[in-house]
Amino acid sequence: MGFKRLLASLGAGGASVETVLTEVNVVPGGVVQGEVRIQGGSVDQQIEGLSVGLQAKVEVEGQDTEYKQDIEFTKVQLGGAFELKAEAVHAVPFGLEIPWETPVTMIDGQALRGMNVGVTTELAIARAIDSGDLDPINVHPLPAQQALLDAFIQLGFRFKNADLERGHIRGTRQRLPFYQEIEFFPPQQYRGLHQVELSFVADEHEMDVVLEMDKKPGLFSEGSDTFRSFQVGLNNYQGTDWTAYLNQWLSEVGSKRNWF
Repeated sequence: MGFKRLLASLGAGGASVETVLTEVNVVPGGVVQGEVRIQGGSVDQQIEGLSVGLQAKVEVEGQDTEYKQDIEFTKVQLGGAFELKAEAVHAVPFGLEIPWETPVTMIDGQALRGMNVGVTTELAIARAIDSGDLDPINVHPLPAQQALLDAFIQLGFRFKNADLERGHIRGTRQRLPFYQEIEFFPPQQYRGLHQVELSFVADEHEMDVVLEMDKKPGLFSEGSDTFRSFQVGLNNYQGTDWTAYLNQWLSEVGSKRNWF
């Protein structure tokens, strides 16, 4: 199954572009494959460049305002310049690597509310650039990420939503200019807890897992017992009972603060 988007023609009688994704379900570290099809218009045109990339809608906090910004976080050029003859069809296959830090957009087959990630296509003709609509992709968790998510579910937590925030979580391996926060509503047994936020920052070997209770917007209080950061290997995560691990941390903090 593939998503299709048609770019507007560049000028009268100009070319149009259609991007077709072979498979929209991917995981971090994987590859999204597809094909860009350029349909020639009524005149010959010089194509100066063609590229595809990944884009996410990210929250940006200013001094007195907050707004959303589209950030392209990876980009690949597809070949060089060429002449597109009138009415001709030029098809370019591509494979676009999914960075390990790419935010999760699907959990247990359900779309995670607040996520907007997809493939963008850009065509340059005669010093003009035409960017296509976003072709959404479904980014599923890595097995190690799924193990942590399953632990929250087993403890009775419910997903609230997720967002992408521009900035950097210090002390992590983060390279992208933004990070994901997945927010959970707590179950009744943690009645004094407002919410828990979870962030993954992965590379090809392991990931940083960042947890925070009752996070204040824009602040990571590493000195507080309500913040926890640890590393999990992508291939040896099975050796830990993550449900017990999370419950112990929550219970220790809750008892100290008389939350539970």
